Amino acid sequence: MEAAPCYRPFVSFSSKPTFISTKLMFVSLHNSMQFRRFKTQKQFLVLASENNHKGTPISDDKAEELLKGKDGSAREIDLGWLPAFPHVLTASMANFLFGYHIGVMNGPIVSVARELGFEGNSIIEGLVVSIFIGGAFIGSLFSGSLADKFGCRRTLQIDTIPLIIGAILSAQAHSTDEVLWGRFLVGLGIGVNTVLVPIYISEVAPTKYRGSLGSLCQIGTCLGIIASLFIATAAENDPHWWRTMLYIASIPGFILTIGMQFAADSPRWLCKMGRLDDAKSIIRNLWGPSEVDSAIEEFQSVFSRNEGDNSTNWLELFEEPNYKGALSALFLIDKQGRRKLLIGSYLGMGVSMFLIAYGISFPDEDVSHNLSILGTLGYIYSFAIGAGPVTGIIIPELSSSRMRGKIMSFSFSVHWVCNFLVGLFFLELVRMFGVAPIYMSFGGVSLLSAIFCYSFIIETQGRSLEEIEMSLRSKLPGRDN
Repeated sequence: MEAAPCYRPFVSFSSKPTFISTKLMFVSLHNSMQFRRFKTQKQFLVLASENNHKGTPISDDKAEELLKGKDGSAREIDLGWLPAFPHVLTASMANFLFGYHIGVMNGPIVSVARELGFEGNSIIEGLVVSIFIGGAFIGSLFSGSLADKFGCRRTLQIDTIPLIIGAILSAQAHSTDEVLWGRFLVGLGIGVNTVLVPIYISEVAPTKYRGSLGSLCQIGTCLGIIASLFIATAAENDPHWWRTMLYIASIPGFILTIGMQFAADSPRWLCKMGRLDDAKSIIRNLWGPSEVDSAIEEFQSVFSRNEGDNSTNWLELFEEPNYKGALSALFLIDKQGRRKLLIGSYLGMGVSMFLIAYGISFPDEDVSHNLSILGTLGYIYSFAIGAGPVTGIIIPELSSSRMRGKIMSFSFSVHWVCNFLVGLFFLELVRMFGVAPIYMSFGGVSLLSAIFCYSFIIETQGRSLEEIEMSLRSKLPGRDN
């Protein structure tokens, strides 16, 4: 497979643009603003040569020579990720919503309880926060089937309905039942989104940039949490501010609905549905014309091995071979590879948990606080560079095209169940065993995860989804290669 084209910027800040270079800049900027009909520019030119940083005017002949690539003084910048970026960024708005709803109830829950009449009832207060997770579990179960039928783009649009209705219902609630139903509907939408966004990004992004673009999921979640905590600061002075916070939560849903209308469908899903011309058009616009033939050939090779049967059932899940800081990840994931980041992330998380446990037990109070803070920061960073973004990328990468939706549904269902169980029993376990032993157990689980990744996870960096699937299929006993 050919390497992604290198794009060159147009004009150095020190040079005077000619008619041709100005025209090149205008045309390329115009093309870069295209969205669903994005036309890939093969070369962006910069007249930033060593001979030109003194502000010497560039002739039209010189600009044409640079356009043809005959002048070695032009500097190359790799912007092969740019055509797919608007589509990925729009889909990542769903992760922003996820992060926002994680934090939106943590601050104003006391005000909500006081106004709706369940203040002091810790069970109801916990239920208002955690029923969101229950809805997410149910939503994740159905997400794979919806994606198989309607495609990720259309499903993400449909999924904004419970997100918007749930946010508005919660904001207008005048009883406990109303706020619980609103939170449950939001959870349904989040459960679908958290499954579909990693699938969508993995199928739309060019192979070379799949990891980096996939990291936007984690960045979106972090930004959503930060936004909810920042907006919640006003709740200290206004007991009714929680309603405004929940109204605000509906806005990203509208943005997601409109934005996905202009985003591209997954070319793999289009090919599976028999819409070959549409798939070729999207590959040409997002990945480049040189990728069209090889990508379609890979798609059809995989689909032909499935004997044209696009229907799946949940029992097939157990036959699959793959079953057995966020910003740092953005730059590292396509350079260091998924496997290294996962192993390093889990090791860092384990060490951080042990450090927290040691700090809690340390007799000197100042040292204890410092160790606990250091361990917490270490854990957050370790999670953000690997376990957070990489798991959402590598699961769809290791999944077959036929089962990708159901595998992601199952994986995130387990994720939500574990979240719910930890939240439900954490305080009780701390009461029974103490804080340090619980954190030690979390550290032990992280180390076991690192061992699992070292023993069983294969590297997927730089390989197309079809290459990975055919490689795994060839290793299955009893299957034809």
